[in-house]
Amino acid sequence: MTKKSICIINGHPDTDPKHLIHALCDAYADGAESAGHTVTRIDVAALDVPMLRTAEEFAEPPPEPILTEREKIAAAEHLLIAFPLWMGNMPALLKAFFEQAARGEFFLGQSDKGWPAQMMKGKSARVLVSMGMPGLVYRFGMDAGALKALERGLLGLSGFHPLHHTIIGGAGELDEDDFRSWETFCRKIGAEGV
Repeated sequence: MTKKSICIINGHPDTDPKHLIHALCDAYADGAESAGHTVTRIDVAALDVPMLRTAEEFAEPPPEPILTEREKIAAAEHLLIAFPLWMGNMPALLKAFFEQAARGEFFLGQSDKGWPAQMMKGKSARVLVSMGMPGLVYRFGMDAGALKALERGLLGLSGFHPLHHTIIGGAGELDEDDFRSWETFCRKIGAEGV
């Protein structure tokens, strides 16, 4: 198996370590490091992320610490983006982070062909989303809107391929066996670098 450089973006906005997303990011990192992959992490909750307000701001590079943190994305061959579903979408802090990180043509560049240049071509990604509702309700009843927006929007447009995702429904109802099963799964996919 080819060793990869992996960046884990933990998009849970609460720093309290009790949350499922934190534990699953830790398990993924443990599996990846055990398999010899290089792992960096971005914990969005630990960052002071300003809101992007103008097109002029978007054209310029982001402020620190976003500028330094996005270098982890630039250096990675694979991303794990993990977040809890809040009100049918990714938490606002994670969305703000992506908007700030995208500044100055980081994800999408200018092209003379009328379509943005894919600045992340050659990288792959997995999105892991946890939620209180059943996963099937989200996937089919809500059409997995936030997941599709992220995969088709930011990730797809900027060139990430292949894209994989994991939906964890009923996160608040997981018993100890379910939790351990998800930890084992995340260690496995971390070790595989997918």
